[in-house]
Amino acid sequence: MSTTLSPAADAAVRPKSTQPKAVWAVAFASVIAFMGIGLVDPILKPIGEQLHASPSQVTLLFTSYMLVTGVAMLITGVVSSRFGAKRTLLSGLAIIVVFAALAGSSGSVGEIVGFRAGWGLGNALFIATALATIVGSATGGVARAIILYEAALGIGIAAGPLVGGFLGGISWRAPFFGVSVLMAVAFIALIVLLPEAPKPTHHTSIIAPFKALRFRGLLLVSITALLYNYGFFTLLAYTPFPLNMGTYAIGFIFFGWGLLLAIASVWFAPRLQRRFGTVPTIATALALFAADLAVMAIGAHDKPVLVVGTVLAGLFLGVNNTLITEAVMTSAPVERSTASAAYSFVRFVGGAAAPYLAGKLGEHATALPFWVGAACTAVGVVVFLGGRSALHTTTDHHHDPAPHSVEEAQAITLADD
Repeated sequence: MSTTLSPAADAAVRPKSTQPKAVWAVAFASVIAFMGIGLVDPILKPIGEQLHASPSQVTLLFTSYMLVTGVAMLITGVVSSRFGAKRTLLSGLAIIVVFAALAGSSGSVGEIVGFRAGWGLGNALFIATALATIVGSATGGVARAIILYEAALGIGIAAGPLVGGFLGGISWRAPFFGVSVLMAVAFIALIVLLPEAPKPTHHTSIIAPFKALRFRGLLLVSITALLYNYGFFTLLAYTPFPLNMGTYAIGFIFFGWGLLLAIASVWFAPRLQRRFGTVPTIATALALFAADLAVMAIGAHDKPVLVVGTVLAGLFLGVNNTLITEAVMTSAPVERSTASAAYSFVRFVGGAAAPYLAGKLGEHATALPFWVGAACTAVGVVVFLGGRSALHTTTDHHHDPAPHSVEEAQAITLADD
């Protein structure tokens, strides 16, 4: 077994370096952006109750957000390669500020669903550029910059449900307004602290991601992600309904989920990869997630089972998310940003149907959405293992990534969100 440290592990043992204010400004904005993923979990039931909407109608908040995010992934490279990172970041933040505020001012579920779609566009523009910007501005090497970004991602995902639960205890509108205000602060900070970078000389083609999907390895990983994302979004969007608990309780439960996801992504995944290899670890993590959803289906009327199952899911998803990203990066002989845009498009657009379908199925049988999520994830494992020969052999064993670039940083950002 190789004793060579990965760039991330190597950076972790180096002396800490002082980062420019611009890096902290982007990191702060990244935390808020990733909070938006789980922010609405604690307020799904209050929105449904107060606006007289069914679970399937309310879960469209996730569907519209993820659908637009997935489609927008195809254009983020086109936009940033023509207008530069700072303008792309600011455009994304401005869109989120406007649409989050509009969502908070809505008078119907349909309006919130539409405004969440606009929010998804802004979020895609921002997250597709944030890590690349941190890498370009940070001191202490690229690996340290990526660790800083992963920390922001983890804090945001974990804090989103907690903040949503706290503000949701005041009103279901408060979390939306809270994000709008925080993003406005981040917008001002970036204007002041982030310097203008030279305009990119290389322009990305909008059809490049579609061409990349001709490679069997990338298509395999993308389809696998689509299938397990069905289970992931079922867990995220549907579970608050059978839990039937208050906003604070839901917030703390999904905070635990996000915390385990962050810990598994940063610490557990690299260690398991070194010990067992990328492909076996991904397959095992997904199989355990499928089993977890099946247990939640069996105990769909038992709240302790749902609580434990939800929190544990963060562990399996955190390991998988980190390692499947590396599989994407080595699955096709194309630019890494192009490979990841194609992968993100398939997984998000395909998985966007899960929240609505889970809500619809749950209106007929409480356990049914979990069973379907478990089945889709299990099929994902079979597809992944059945087509593993299409993947580059470098994914079978741990290896240190190739030297990082800003383009790779952007690619990792696209794939990890």
